[in-house]
Amino acid sequence: MSVRQEKISSLIQETLSNIFLQKVLDPELGLVTITKTKVTPDLKIAKVYLSVYEKDKRSYVLEHIESIKGFIRSELAKKVNLRYTPELQFYIDDTMDYVEKMNEIFNNLKDDSNKENEAN
Repeated sequence: MSVRQEKISSLIQETLSNIFLQKVLDPELGLVTITKTKVTPDLKIAKVYLSVYEKDKRSYVLEHIESIKGFIRSELAKKVNLRYTPELQFYIDDTMDYVEKMNEIFNNLKDDSNKENEAN
């Protein structure tokens, strides 16, 4: 990713975070965090990765945000000075699920190792 892409990704992520805090005031969404933003080289599309605290609400959150995507994009256009406001594509960031799964595997391996040591 070029330096320009990184700067614009960072700007979009920060701005969208503020928009979610100040404008998207839906208590049904729960805790939603923007974890990462990537823009395409032509700066026309921004992929926005969301972390949703309550796992069972992920599909609802994604559907709701998709339904207000136009509003979010217009708010972004008001706050950032770009020639073209990128199209927003929202995705669920499941990195924490992966981390939890790996921790569980490591803990199981550790427990199995401790049981073997106790048996010897």
